[in-house]
Amino acid sequence: MTISYQPIGTIHSPFEGIEKVPIQPAAASGIRGTVEVFAEFAAGLQDVHGFSHIILLYHFHRVKQARLTVVPFLDDEPRGVFATRAPSRPNPIGLSIVRLLGIEGNLLHITNVDIVDGTPLLDIKPYVPAFDHNEAERTGWLETTGDRVKEKRSDDRFK
Repeated sequence: MTISYQPIGTIHSPFEGIEKVPIQPAAASGIRGTVEVFAEFAAGLQDVHGFSHIILLYHFHRVKQARLTVVPFLDDEPRGVFATRAPSRPNPIGLSIVRLLGIEGNLLHITNVDIVDGTPLLDIKPYVPAFDHNEAERTGWLETTGDRVKEKRSDDRFK
């Protein structure tokens, strides 16, 4: 089976390369960007303004190879890629929950952006706490390293 997607827009941020990008939106507090939704998809933005946060699904366009085992940014040990948020994945799809500041036509102004400039946007979904927030009992290997997320930045390990 072949599955293919076409971008619906482009994400713009201050990050020209993959190095030094915050590794999660939690580490990107206050960093602003924009999401340009292509004109043919702009009608789909109706009612999005009513949400404070949105989920961006995007294609990791700078990743050159998939890996099933990776050394994540918050660890020194190899981990299975599906136990990480590393970009070198069999399907290089990224997910970020960002704050929506406003909409002008087909341009969304966002903050807490942890995405490389020029990243192809695949989809937008509203963030709904009643649907999307769960108290976690376990966070796996991140239980000892997850609190370091705000100090870590990406490097070139996933080129």
